[in-house]
Formats: sequence, structure tokens, C-alpha cells
Amino acid sequence: MIREPDAQGVHAAAAFIAEILPPTPLLPLEIAGTRLWAKAESLQPIGAFKIRGAWWRLSNLTEQQRAAGVVAVSSGNHAQGVAWAARKLGISATIVMPRDAPRVKLDATRALGADIVLYERPGQDRDAVAAEVLAERGGTLVHAFADPWVIEGQGSAGVEIAAQMGRQPSAILACCGGGGLSAGLALACAQSEVIPVEPVGWDMVGRALAAGEIVRVGDDAPATICDALRPDATAPVNLAVLKPRVRRTLAVSDAEVRAAQRFAFASLNLVLEPGGAAALAAALAGKVPLDENTVVMLTGGNTDAASFAQTIA
Repeated sequence: MIREPDAQGVHAAAAFIAEILPPTPLLPLEIAGTRLWAKAESLQPIGAFKIRGAWWRLSNLTEQQRAAGVVAVSSGNHAQGVAWAARKLGISATIVMPRDAPRVKLDATRALGADIVLYERPGQDRDAVAAEVLAERGGTLVHAFADPWVIEGQGSAGVEIAAQMGRQPSAILACCGGGGLSAGLALACAQSEVIPVEPVGWDMVGRALAAGEIVRVGDDAPATICDALRPDATAPVNLAVLKPRVRRTLAVSDAEVRAAQRFAFASLNLVLEPGGAAALAAALAGKVPLDENTVVMLTGGNTDAASFAQTIA
């Protein structure tokens, strides 16, 4: 029987993660005269929220599974989360990464001790490459979003938010790729509206929710600067959590994301990567009503200096 993520697991993950990672700041910010809150996950040790799900997943491996090592697929943030957790737990990690992933993410993953297997994007099926690696080396696949423990680990951010606010937020805007964070937040904060925010043309969660089934990205998908938010499709485990809990999703353009990166740097003194600024972009663009109990997830800050300098120039 396939394990399903649940709220109990999210709270267990939050308690476990709190033993090793301090809460990230919940920062006040003002948009169009409304004061709201930003959860600065970009300040995690690996610069992204992905450390949560990776730590919870790897910590729940059996001794036999730990000895066999882990394999993950990621453009960079999940890669670093898995590599960080694997090094801390003494587990070997192999990460399948696109050759065009940001250099800062490739270098950081290598620095954490993971073995990297590169694939061509577009051109190669990353899941097929991972399957070949697993067949050759063995180990446990740690999926970036389609894993119950990963979903629960990401949801620990919602438990932290509720504790920091002393209540559940009215709404949480979440940067969304495959839907792992959005699903975890929906389990953690059942009284809050969780709103996934995706890049234009890569709204695979939004399309799946509208269709009631998994939808794969088309060959004509536009380019996007949000490299962290480019899965080919969401997964059944994520859709099962999100379908009864999420009533709307949003999409943002590259221009809106760049504006959010500039805003975060100027107003919060934070460096955000494009994918980590998507939720803030939606808030700044007025795509959803905001109130004093709204929380915006700032999910990652792993961007190279040259591209960030160009963005804020």
C-alpha cells in the first residue's frame, strides 16, 4: 500500500526538523498599503525550503536503504537539500541534474559531496536517466515533490508560520513547481487558502486541477527564468492532496518575477532567485486580494551573481 502524506506527518516532520534547523524569519512587508508577511525560506542553510523535505525523507530511510544510498532529480534546490541531508546522515547521494542548471546550483551540490549525473534539457527524459542510474547503482529515489515524506517535510514551513503568527494565515501564496510545497502547506494549514503560483506556460498544477487529471507540459512551452519551477507535470500524490484543498492557482510572467526580485532586494534586503520570487510576484502584480494575515513564501535565493546583478541594475 502506498503511503499517503497527512497532517499528522507534517506535524511530526515539523517537530523533527525543529531539532536541527531554526525557524526562518517571518518578515513584515507592505504592498499597496497593506501590511502582510513574507516567510524567508531563502535564508535556509542551502538557500531554499527544499532542505525540509529532504531532511525528513532521508531521516525516515531504513538502515538498509541508507546503506544503498539515494538518487534524486533536480535543477538545483532539491539537489542541495538531498546532498546536505545525505552528508549529515552519512548517506551517498547521486543527483541527476540538467546540464543547463545554474552554475551556482551545480557547484553548491558538488561542494556538498553529491555525485552529479548530467542530462540534456530539452532532449532527454530526466526520469528515464534517473531510472538508469537506479538500475546501475541501486538506492532509493527521493523525488523532488512526488513523495509523501517530502510533502510532509515541506509542510513544516506552514506549522512554523502558524506558530510565529499565533494563528493560521488567511492565505499563503506559494511558489509552485510540482506541488510539493503547496500540498504540504495545505495539509499544515487547513484553515488557510493555499494559492500555488507558477510561471506562465508551466502551470502544470493549475492545469491538472482544472482537468481533474495529470497534464503534461506541451512541446511549445515558453521559456522561463524560473528554472526551479519547470516540472513536466505534477504527480498523483500531489494532485490527490491539492484537489480538495486548493480552489485557485495563479501564473506570473518573467517580467513580474524580475520586479519581485528587485522589490525583495530593495525592501527586504533579500536575494531571491526567480523561482523563489514567483509568489511575491503575484502579490505585487495584484493578482489576488491581500490582507494582514496573508503570507507570501520566498522559497529560494540560489541565483548567480551576474544574472542577479543584471536583474536589479
